[in-house]
Amino acid sequence: MFTGIIEELGAIISIDKTLAGTRMTILASAVMGDLKIGDSISVNGTCLTVVNKAEHNFSVEVSPETLSVATLGQLTAGAPLNLERAMKLNERLGGHLVAGHVDGVGTVRSRQQDGNAILFTIEAPPEILRHCIVKGSVTVDGISLTINQVTDRGFSVSIIPHTAKVTTLGLKQVGDQVNLESDLIGKYVERLLQERGQLPAQPTPVIDKDFLKKRGLL
Repeated sequence: MFTGIIEELGAIISIDKTLAGTRMTILASAVMGDLKIGDSISVNGTCLTVVNKAEHNFSVEVSPETLSVATLGQLTAGAPLNLERAMKLNERLGGHLVAGHVDGVGTVRSRQQDGNAILFTIEAPPEILRHCIVKGSVTVDGISLTINQVTDRGFSVSIIPHTAKVTTLGLKQVGDQVNLESDLIGKYVERLLQERGQLPAQPTPVIDKDFLKKRGLL
């Protein structure tokens, strides 16, 4: 479990792809202190397991399932990454409860300066938008953000200069894709209401060419 408060920007050293899976080695400093093999770590909002650790880097293995629903498969060596270690229960929860289980991929549709902040509009799939509410929380590439506006195609968020400086969002431009995780509590509430028959069950998505294209897999 994570908070969505990014600890540092890391960078990909190497990506090794085999038939068995993908291993990613990541340069880091702040998260290395008490990081151990077997620990969970959020990499651009994706919960991954540390399988190797050196003095200034660590390695994670990425499953085909994770690559199919997140943007990690599009990255190359040198790409910056948002990093956060798993939360401790005896510390303040600065963001919101983040599982690190990416629900889908969104696309930046606009980026506008708004005073000292940057206003992003992000197109998102319906299965994520149904859990989005104004002033609610959403995770974008592992970053806990507050939703300003919701439409039938996407939502908008505003980031302060600090967030732009210490995360990858400051580098994002129109057309870039981002990992999205909708609010965990909203998903549990929806599930409970479905079980009680107070909401219709959501249909199983059809995995077709259009589905894959929207997630950047084609």
